[in-house]
Amino acid sequence: MVATIERAASAATLEAHKAPVFIGAVTLRTHDLPAMTAYYRDAIGLRLLRQDAASADLGIGGRVLVRLEAGATRPTSTTGLFHLAILLPSRRDLANWLRHAAVTRIPLEGASDHLVSEALYLSDPEGNGIEIYRDRKRAEWPRKPDGSIAMATERLDLDKLLGEADEAAYAGMPESTGMGHIHLRVGDTQAAEAFYRDLLGFDLMVHYPGASFLSSGGYHHHIAGNIWGSRGAGPRQPGEAGLDRFELVARDEAGFAAMRQRVLAAGGSEAEGVPTVTDPWNNRMVLVRG
Repeated sequence: MVATIERAASAATLEAHKAPVFIGAVTLRTHDLPAMTAYYRDAIGLRLLRQDAASADLGIGGRVLVRLEAGATRPTSTTGLFHLAILLPSRRDLANWLRHAAVTRIPLEGASDHLVSEALYLSDPEGNGIEIYRDRKRAEWPRKPDGSIAMATERLDLDKLLGEADEAAYAGMPESTGMGHIHLRVGDTQAAEAFYRDLLGFDLMVHYPGASFLSSGGYHHHIAGNIWGSRGAGPRQPGEAGLDRFELVARDEAGFAAMRQRVLAAGGSEAEGVPTVTDPWNNRMVLVRG
């Protein structure tokens, strides 16, 4: 397997990317590569960076955010991707994307104020969930009495957000856009915590009913796992449609070395200097350098 070359270092102003380890490119296995490529380019606003008959890379500023690979089989498990989350640098950028969605009639499935962030939700043509969001500044994140981050799901005022959009035609997502987090369907949240916290070293940040949110470097979450539609479900099989793998990006060599040790201790393997590991539901991660 070839590691992704492009890195998200130029998006370092994003809160999610200030952490020692953050999320990089997400790879989806697809039934209809041309249609999915067009969707992530035209509807989502990513740029087509590379394309051939078997795959397509889409992203911003030369950095791959979404990789699409042809040749998918029907899923046999409900585990896998809940949504990938594309992080925009500002509220105005989120407003501009919302205006684009309104003008081009892209259907939304939800819109929420999570106190730490504001988010829009939708799905691609093959049912993969997508969150497009912006973070509030870390100093504005509300805290519980014990100092932990407070998150909620409140109504987002779309009319007010739309009022902040520019009038110009949408030119695509801005250069400092990045992958903010990934939310997974798992079979058991305690087992997810045991893997991502105890083995890989992510910090448990927030518990929701039926969901756990974990992060690196004090971010509200880089990885989440829920059992809302997958309680007790088993592992995915290779080649299933949907999530194929995602990158864990280490910001520096020390962080890479530390996470590499954790990945290998968690049962991972290494080929051509690329450490890889799967969680208990065969959600696959690839460790790369930032």
